[in-house]
Amino acid sequence: MKDNPKNSEKRLHRTLVFAVIDALHLIFNENEYADKVVQKTLKRDKRWGVRDRKFIAETIYEMVRHKRLYNEIAGTKGHYSLDNLWKNFTVWAVLKGYRLPDWDQFIGTPVRRIKGKFDELQKQRKFRESVPDWMDDLCVKELGEDKWEKELRELNLKAKVILRVNTLKTTKQQLQKILFEEDIATEFIKDQPAALLLSERKNVFVTDAFKKGLFEVQDASSQLVAPFLDVKPGMRVIDTCAGAGGKTLHLASLMENKGQIIALDIYESKLKELKRRARRDGVHNVDIRPIESSKTIKKLKNSADRVLIDAPCSGLGVLKRNPDSKWKLQPEFIKEIKKTQAEILENYSKLVKQGGKLVYATCSILPSENEEQVENFLKNHPEFKLVNENKVSPAKTGFDGFYMALLEKI
Repeated sequence: MKDNPKNSEKRLHRTLVFAVIDALHLIFNENEYADKVVQKTLKRDKRWGVRDRKFIAETIYEMVRHKRLYNEIAGTKGHYSLDNLWKNFTVWAVLKGYRLPDWDQFIGTPVRRIKGKFDELQKQRKFRESVPDWMDDLCVKELGEDKWEKELRELNLKAKVILRVNTLKTTKQQLQKILFEEDIATEFIKDQPAALLLSERKNVFVTDAFKKGLFEVQDASSQLVAPFLDVKPGMRVIDTCAGAGGKTLHLASLMENKGQIIALDIYESKLKELKRRARRDGVHNVDIRPIESSKTIKKLKNSADRVLIDAPCSGLGVLKRNPDSKWKLQPEFIKEIKKTQAEILENYSKLVKQGGKLVYATCSILPSENEEQVENFLKNHPEFKLVNENKVSPAKTGFDGFYMALLEKI
């Protein structure tokens, strides 16, 4: 974050900076999601090259990620008027070593004061790592000071782009070759049979390989969940919170398109996206069912060999790809979501038949959303036993934070 002598001649381009300012207004004042705003902003000018697009995307994410730090240095008191957005941007530009052009917005910039304030704030985690007080307090309470410090530092880094090979259509080695021919270099990830890491960030969605359904974009931690469920071809599997279907599609490939996967969700719009993705990926063993009432669940009682509960959660394990969650999340939401998780586990566990298995998973790093939920469930359900558990730490792996517990109905 400190300036770098090599960067002293980096220049700012007016159209790109104005695009960033407009995007920050939408995120901070209109409460729009950062990823959607970035996508929309990048479509503004077709003449922008790779470097221009990279500057826009990375600057927006960086300023969202470190919103509290820049705001404190700029002294803008959390009010994001146009003038204050420029002050925050100026702080970013100074710390990144950009030469400030002679625009009106940069007149009288106190460069030395900005750098001095930055150094001073490095002593306090809530400013250094840019995190709300309540979140810092909660995570220290649940994880301990040292562990939270390490996790937060990693969660404030840029997310890697990971692909999951669609093994229904190709192999990891073949896909790596195909992408290389499209000028996209990838690397294997140890102990991840279907994962490819992009060596350099590229827009993979415009490739022929993506359009042909040879891969999906899915973080390495998320790719651990479907194999954890221990599925086999021919089984009946229920994905209870399927959403747009990242894990449903992974299950289908592990099952070699054999057997049945019932994909449930309360949001029909997400299931429509799953249907579209399944068609592209050549998946045809998925039965998509919106949850319209409790009857949808009752009909499936004691019928599944495997049940996946990818539960709604705080998302504290995926802050590096959703940095605006730090500012959108509220403590009340976490209290409510824990109640929802307990209800979902209670209701959807009834779908598992005797001898069947269930995975409860979240993308949170909080024990109260993870192992404590499972412990409470097992106390009330002696018919289930814990078979295995996996806690994925962002600090240890460099990937998203995830939790998964495999339970068996005995």
